[in-house]
Amino acid sequence: MQIGNVKLDNPFILAPLAGYSDLPFRLLCREYGASLCYSEMISCHGLTYQQKNTLDMLQTIAEERPVNIQLFGSDPETMGQAAAILTDYPIDLIDINMGCPVKKVIKKGAGAFMMKQPELAEKVIKQVCANTKLPVTVKIRTGWSHDKITAPEFAKMIEQAGAAAVAVHGRTWTDGFGGTVDRSVIAAVKKAVSIPVIGNGDILRYQDGLAMMEETGCDAVMIGRGALGNPFVFRPESRPANVAGIIPALHRHLELIEKYCSPQRVLARTKNQAGRYFKGLPGSSKIRQLIYSGKTFQELKDLLTSCR
Repeated sequence: MQIGNVKLDNPFILAPLAGYSDLPFRLLCREYGASLCYSEMISCHGLTYQQKNTLDMLQTIAEERPVNIQLFGSDPETMGQAAAILTDYPIDLIDINMGCPVKKVIKKGAGAFMMKQPELAEKVIKQVCANTKLPVTVKIRTGWSHDKITAPEFAKMIEQAGAAAVAVHGRTWTDGFGGTVDRSVIAAVKKAVSIPVIGNGDILRYQDGLAMMEETGCDAVMIGRGALGNPFVFRPESRPANVAGIIPALHRHLELIEKYCSPQRVLARTKNQAGRYFKGLPGSSKIRQLIYSGKTFQELKDLLTSCR
């Protein structure tokens, strides 16, 4: 698997997850086998205005490379400026988000709304490609709605505009995160373009990723919500079936948070992630209650130590 000049050692990729895909989580997923991680969405305006919160989201280290930074926005000139800024960072690829279904992103004409504006989307892609030497990828959905499945044609435009790969979430905008992933559209995109195609949606186990590649012919798979509390999804071995098997992964996650973040400041997000590790495991409800009731990062660490 190769995207532009970036070679990947396996076809399992971490998706951009708003509120989750920070440096500690990306590093954890890389350690568990992800060949490439995408950052959470970065506003092109926040980047060009050099807003501190936006710049903080660009935190990266050499050990996580290759890494793909995802931009969102609908103004071609500003997206190009943002791409030029990113080119000076120690990153490997730039992604353009044209698939996010969240209303606050749609209202700005960005995310999945770009699929309703193919001419503007083409201008955005061309401006980004013109302002960076890095390979550019684009993440899309199957279309705006089920009566407007446009991904194959849209992907052709993406390729012609200069992008090096396209990722397809097998849902429409109207589906949000519900409904069933339509793998047939991912297969149609693969037939329509010659650049690498990354399939995305409902991959909860390593075997699900293999099945998607087999069924659609896509070159790689992207795992999003299936990786939350479950970095094991990047390995052929199944997720541990007991608390004892889960604890080492979460303990490592907390180590990375403590090293690269202000742990108390991100406590709410950390508790959200920690609770996900135990979802569905026998006897885990008490642990999750204790996690959510903790008032400090140290309490969370002490709880895990007692569970070992």
